[in-house]
Amino acid sequence: MTIAAGVFSLGGILLFVGLAVIVLLAQSGGGDAGALFDTYVWRVTSFTLLQASLSTILSVLFAIPVARALARQASFPGRIWLLRLMALPLGLPALVAALGLIQVWGRQGFLNTGLVALGLEEPISIYGLFGILLAHVFFNMPLAARLMLAGIERIPGEYWRTAANLGMPSAAVFRLIEWPAIRGLLPGIAGLIFMLCATSFTLVLTLGGGPAASTIEVAIYQALRFDFDPPRAIALSGLQIALTGALLLVLKFVAPPPQESETSGKATRRFDGLRGRSRLADALWLILALIFVGLPFVAIAYSGLQADLARLLRDPAFHRALATSAVIALLSAAVSVGATAVMIRAQQVALMRRHAGAAARGLAGTISASSSFILLVPPVVLGAGWFLLLRPFGDVARFAPAVVVAINALMALPFVHRVLAPAMATHAARTDRLAASLGIVGFHRLRWIDWPPLRKPLLMAFSFAMALSLGDLGAVALFGSQDMTTLPWLLYSRMGSYRTADAAGLALMLGLICLVLTVLGTAGEDGAREGRNA
Repeated sequence: MTIAAGVFSLGGILLFVGLAVIVLLAQSGGGDAGALFDTYVWRVTSFTLLQASLSTILSVLFAIPVARALARQASFPGRIWLLRLMALPLGLPALVAALGLIQVWGRQGFLNTGLVALGLEEPISIYGLFGILLAHVFFNMPLAARLMLAGIERIPGEYWRTAANLGMPSAAVFRLIEWPAIRGLLPGIAGLIFMLCATSFTLVLTLGGGPAASTIEVAIYQALRFDFDPPRAIALSGLQIALTGALLLVLKFVAPPPQESETSGKATRRFDGLRGRSRLADALWLILALIFVGLPFVAIAYSGLQADLARLLRDPAFHRALATSAVIALLSAAVSVGATAVMIRAQQVALMRRHAGAAARGLAGTISASSSFILLVPPVVLGAGWFLLLRPFGDVARFAPAVVVAINALMALPFVHRVLAPAMATHAARTDRLAASLGIVGFHRLRWIDWPPLRKPLLMAFSFAMALSLGDLGAVALFGSQDMTTLPWLLYSRMGSYRTADAAGLALMLGLICLVLTVLGTAGEDGAREGRNA
């Protein structure tokens, strides 16, 4: 029964993704074969690779000194809050972050206002390549810094004591101790960031500033939503699938295996960060990171509180968008968590048998790979496939809620899997034999054995999946209409109609909801935070 449920869930996922890909491939067979070689397609592709490469380089370069400063200064007032601030961009919807960056770097932003007061006329423009790079560094530099910090903190304490006894200068400590640890992490970190930037949609749609700064996903959206050019959308979707597939292969094979060193297990204490020059350099980098990451949050809070929140809360459009977002988020989270839990349990049951056959091992391997397989087809590509598939059946908007729920559930699946898999594996190792010997199965096992210890990770995964769905704009961008408006789509519409005060208030409310859900989803466990590494 458990294996059958797992096979059903896995089959549903593969069918949903497969139908979207098949219809794109079928449509391309009857479309314009030259669309793939269109100048516009290759210009969009080259810009996608350019901005992703530059974003990755900048994020990694700035993350190294920040991570090193956090590692060397292990105890200073407010360090825990700075670490928490560095985690906040992961839970912030991209559209809310874009609005915060506009309020800091835009024409009427804090920086331009100050520079104009000094006699300079609009010295900074956030739209175009500069704005895209700025937004990607805002999201990915803290992620890279936290991953590097974790790697540095795993260095045995004996290394630091030896370096102190030898009187090694700061440059030598970095070259001989810190850099080898960071270097081993760089391929995985850089590959992850590159993939996140290459498949970026909301930030590019908001900050791109025009066709000259469009990524593949934005071009797919424009080809279907505005130009209604299926051949071009199909060609772009094929390129996107090929690009993400190549990136997943690189992520799988490029990262070296972790290198463990012998250690006595004593607490780590560093001495190289106690010198005055080191303290000053670390303080400077941490202050810059605090300003860069924290200022957009301050801008969102400040401008949001200046809006007429009472009027927005009474607005029927807000009520409809909030209700729609809440229903989609709840359903998406329930589907994602339920399907993931069932598949993980089916994988465990298949491998429990003393002589697991090839079919059982194949099922377990397919379930294990399914979470990464989802990343192969981004939301806009899935939406494009289902848009073309449903078009012959009439108004696509009729099917929009179900399609958006399914896409959001699939996009949350890798993160949910990263939270649930370790917890369920540990629980199974502790209880499976005893439950089997006592004959406890079905609902009784779920109620008395599984639910109490798994309740926390299940709720963590559920809240994190809800936050991802609430902040998503990718699927709704293709299917959204007056009959189905979510909070991100309402916010984007208000920004597009230059109702900046309303947009600021909506951004504040949406950001707070998602941040609360993210805090609940990451409290006490690193799995959800590291789910971006899946």
